[in-house]
Amino acid sequence: MSQPIALLSVYDKTGLIEFAQGLHAAGVRLLGSGGTAKKIRDNGIPIEDVSDITKAPEMLGGRVKTLHPAVHGGILARSIPSDEQDLIANSISPISIVVCNLYPFTSTIASPNCTLASAIEEIDIGGVTLLRAAAKNHSRVSVLSDPTDYSTFLDAWTSGKGEVSLGLRNKLALKAFEVTSAYDEAISGYFREQYASAELEGPVDPIQRMVLRYGANPHQKPAQTFVAEGELPFKVLCGSPGYINLLDALNSYALVKELQEALNLPAAASFKHVSPAGAAVGLELDDVEKQVYGVDDLKEALTPLACAYARARGADRMSSFGDFIGLSAPCDLATARIISREVSDGIIAPGYTPEALDVLKKKKAGKYCVLQMDPKYTPPAIETRQVYGIHMQQKRNDAKIGPELFSNLVSQNKELPSAATTDLIVATLALKYTQSNSVAYALHGAIIGLGAGQQSRIHCTRLAGSKADIWWLRHHPRVLSLPFKKGVKRAEKANAIDLFVGGEELEGGERTSWELLFDSVPAALSESERKEWIGKLDGVACSSDAFFPFPDNVHRARRSGVKYLAAASGSVMDAECIKAADEHGMVFAHTALRLFHH
Repeated sequence: MSQPIALLSVYDKTGLIEFAQGLHAAGVRLLGSGGTAKKIRDNGIPIEDVSDITKAPEMLGGRVKTLHPAVHGGILARSIPSDEQDLIANSISPISIVVCNLYPFTSTIASPNCTLASAIEEIDIGGVTLLRAAAKNHSRVSVLSDPTDYSTFLDAWTSGKGEVSLGLRNKLALKAFEVTSAYDEAISGYFREQYASAELEGPVDPIQRMVLRYGANPHQKPAQTFVAEGELPFKVLCGSPGYINLLDALNSYALVKELQEALNLPAAASFKHVSPAGAAVGLELDDVEKQVYGVDDLKEALTPLACAYARARGADRMSSFGDFIGLSAPCDLATARIISREVSDGIIAPGYTPEALDVLKKKKAGKYCVLQMDPKYTPPAIETRQVYGIHMQQKRNDAKIGPELFSNLVSQNKELPSAATTDLIVATLALKYTQSNSVAYALHGAIIGLGAGQQSRIHCTRLAGSKADIWWLRHHPRVLSLPFKKGVKRAEKANAIDLFVGGEELEGGERTSWELLFDSVPAALSESERKEWIGKLDGVACSSDAFFPFPDNVHRARRSGVKYLAAASGSVMDAECIKAADEHGMVFAHTALRLFHH
């Protein structure tokens, strides 16, 4: 058997001498490049220079040392006859061990004195090639990219008399691949900052990376958004998106895009803190609904898209205050008119008519955030996130929500009209993009109550139900005829109505401030009036992102007019929940689909 060869080329020389001494003592022939060979030789350990086998000197200031067939042929050769014949024909010896670590690119760019030229000089070429070649051929070659592995490897090599297990080679190869991957990401990240960046001033054409003002909070700097390949799938037409803006924008657009695909109707969503406050499709509004949603005075005719946003914004006006808007279709003038009157942070849509864009660009003194999404964009199938320094990866939730999802009707009542199916689709798709646990109520193609982010399912159901109750109470004749003074702002009206229908007792200055909004102070809705009116709500659809663990959820949903239920099966109390639905004559579909979202 020929003498095994180890090639050593390292920047970080931690533990190098001890390891080289151990390899030499074990009968391994040592090859080294540049400073690595010099340091080993200066410590009295026999080592040859790489140039001894390449017959070519190091050149270009050390840029070219190991890039040669004599090196990479020796690393990449497999234990098969044709490769072995090639080695003999070209007088190349196989290399069994590659020891390499890389130039300190990350520490160089972290220095405040770093220049573009100095960063470029720290991009390792030969080292990365050595690691990748050795890792590729790890069925035969052992690759060491981390000094902490030297002693473990040397013990294994010595005890194995020149052989190490495939398991160890696998582990070392994976580490080498991780090292080169992280190194490449550091380099691409740096040059993304240098060459692919856009600052937040004025309209931005498609780019790969965008600097953000800060992260979720002002102290979280720096912050950015980018894609690893190609260009960001949106353009900034006006304003400056922030970190949370983009979370809301991208989630809301994903939701409305799926709603339109599922129901063939334009869709809109009102997002706050990465959950929908409201979502709806473009079903026509009747006169009462126009008044409830505050669009009865618009001069423009309400388009289906405008109806969708009016419904989405009107689901929970308190939560929608300062929302980010997602539209599935190009924003038209009527929709822009509604948006212009509301307190909102921004909008994302696949396009804008010139008239609509002109209206939106005037909002917030020209600082309103307007994003244009590429409707052809398809996200990668695998999504990765990092939490506390730990990476997690999963397949993107690409579950399709359609009528067939609700075909397994487990209740005695199996009459599920098409309008109710539409509402179940709206509710279930909203859950797909709502922070879990979550329960959603829908009616007339719109969310009317959503309970998000609760640890207990019943709290989700109660929260969503209370919001649905308030939504319905806003339809009460006494609410529609409240005598507001002229000039009262829309947000003040929304707050006042919420207090009026909520049955809260107001005291002191709070009551005085509330009363100043009216020409004549209205008498509060009594508890009996509220209960009687809520009792008229019916035909509501309710969907849950996971199974109902107890029948109390079914009973609470019915109190807010729910007639149609959808939830995954799997609870030990499934039979009791179905029994509760049957008691109320409800239609219950088991979906066999959980939709947790975090």
